[in-house]
Amino acid sequence: MSRRCMITGKAVLTGNNVSHAKNRTRRRFLPNVQDTSMFSEALGVNIKMRATTNGIKTVEHNGGIDTWLMSIAPTKLDPKLRPWRTKVEKALAKKAAKK
Repeated sequence: MSRRCMITGKAVLTGNNVSHAKNRTRRRFLPNVQDTSMFSEALGVNIKMRATTNGIKTVEHNGGIDTWLMSIAPTKLDPKLRPWRTKVEKALAKKAAKK
């Protein structure tokens, strides 16, 4: 399972632990990736994803998963989220046609 956020793209970084004597040993900086699900109002289902806490805040700040998916270009989305964007797009178009 990869430690990469599906929203922000944050991944593992590497660096050094530096002691007081300037000894350097390799270390990893891990992102705070959580298994989460977000409710899509357009589809009426939960969308499961792996996202950092920062990515979850980003989606909530932008008004939910539906509006966030529609505001991002499909080429910049995680490949696993692209089909969800298409489904949301069709559902929103269907709702707009009914009005």
